[in-house]
Amino acid sequence: MVPLILVLLLALLLFGAGFALKALWLIAVVVLVVWLLGFVIRPAASGGRKGRWYRW
Repeated sequence: MVPLILVLLLALLLFGAGFALKALWLIAVVVLVVWLLGFVIRPAASGGRKGRWYRW
């Protein structure tokens, strides 16, 4: 009985880790797309040149 519970807990842990890693990959891809779009859609700064789309 104990080995069965350990195997089920291990499967649950690995499934949870896999789901979390997939979610993190999706978030990373969305952030990358927004970052790349920031280079294309930049507001013009003073002097007519392209400014930075972020504030730092």
